[in-house]
This record gives sequence, structure tokens and C-alpha cells, in this order.
Amino acid sequence: MIKFFSSALLIAGALTTSTAFAADDAARATEAIRTLVADTPIDSVSAAPLPGFQEVVINGNVIYVSNDGKYLMQGMLFDIANKVDLTEGRKAGIRREVMKTSSVDERIVFPAKNKKYTVSVFTDIDCGFCRQLHKQIDEYGERGIEIQYLMFPRAGVGSDSFRKAVAVWCDKNQQGALTLAKDGKDPGNRSCTNPIEAQYHLGQKAGVTGTPSMVFEDGSLAPGYMPPDQLLQRLQQMEASASATAAR
Repeated sequence: MIKFFSSALLIAGALTTSTAFAADDAARATEAIRTLVADTPIDSVSAAPLPGFQEVVINGNVIYVSNDGKYLMQGMLFDIANKVDLTEGRKAGIRREVMKTSSVDERIVFPAKNKKYTVSVFTDIDCGFCRQLHKQIDEYGERGIEIQYLMFPRAGVGSDSFRKAVAVWCDKNQQGALTLAKDGKDPGNRSCTNPIEAQYHLGQKAGVTGTPSMVFEDGSLAPGYMPPDQLLQRLQQMEASASATAAR
């Protein structure tokens, strides 16, 4: 009995020490970040897949800080044995959770015939490739791809593109107003309660830096324009890959 309690105390002590070390590592990583960007909100700090480093998430971006707080790395962390981009996988998980904060009621949706896929598209009314994408909106739908638009005026909140996005949102016929705006017709100055600023900040947190940017249901991000057939092929490949992974 005495031996049992002694072993239990040793295990408890080891666990406490391990937890304390982990907390110290996270604290040092946090302090290191604070010396560089004092006021930036930190989303999370946890042990990284790379031994000796902490993973720090800041506004949806993933960086790595050494446990002693002396070194910082930003970029792709690649698992050679498994051929997996660990950083992008983590970002996709973060992005997936971020996208859940925007309901379908806060998007301008172009439904698909016999829907098979849903793609969230961050768009700017004045973006040339966004306009090219929208000219083919029916072709996406015919291939079973539902497009859900979120506004990302690249010039920022308060810009002319932002004004147009608000005016489109506040129109009784949002789909029609968006189509006209992407054809070059100014939507005017309508205003109402709207999610445009929230969508802009959501895009930033999701890692959007330009338009159009597509976010898939698994949280992965594809910047740029993709023609309907190319997008369908990409979605089919992702579906096949997910099925193969699930079958293992």
C-alpha cells in the first residue's frame, strides 16, 4: 500500500511538473510575441508539432516560437514522412471554424441545380476577375456548385467598393443588384443594417488577401479565379481524397 501511494505521488508530481513546464513554454512564447507586437490579440498558444516550439495563432495566422522565446519562424511546416503541410492543415481548421461564424443568411447565395458542392467566395464588386467569375455564375450552378458570396472590398472599410457592397446588400433584390453592380452599374447609396464590415474582417481572419478567394467546406483556401470546369475538377479531387482518407 505504501509503495502504491509513493508511486501515485511520483506520477502526480511528474504530471504537475510537466504541466508547469508547458505553461512556462507558452508564457515565454507569449512574452516573445509581446516584445514584437505589444497590442496584437493572440488567439491561442499551444505545443507545436515541431519539438521545442510553440504554435502561436494571431488573427488566423500561424507562427512558431521556440520554447525559450528566442526564435520565431513563419512559413510552411512540412511533415516529410507523411507528405503533409502541417501549417496549412492547421490554417484550414482555423478557417473552418471562422467561417462558421457567418451564417448563410448573411451571404448572397446563387443556388445550384442539383447541388453537390458549396463554395464560399470572397468578392469585390470592382475586381476584374470577380466580374469574370460572376459572368459564369449560371455555369457553376449547372455543375452543381452553389456560390455563396461574402463581401471583401479590398480598399477597406469606408471605401467606394465598400459603399457599393452595402448598397447591394440593402437592395430588395440582392442577386439582381449584385449582377448589375458587377456589370458596372453603380448601385447608389442605399444603407441598412448590414454584415459587410464583419465579412471584411472575417475575410482577413480567414487569410484572404485578394479577390476572388474561394473557401471550401474543409476550410482550405484557393485564391484567384477558377473557371467552372476547373473548379468542379478541384472539388471532385478533394472529395475523392477525403473518401480515400476516411477508408484507411
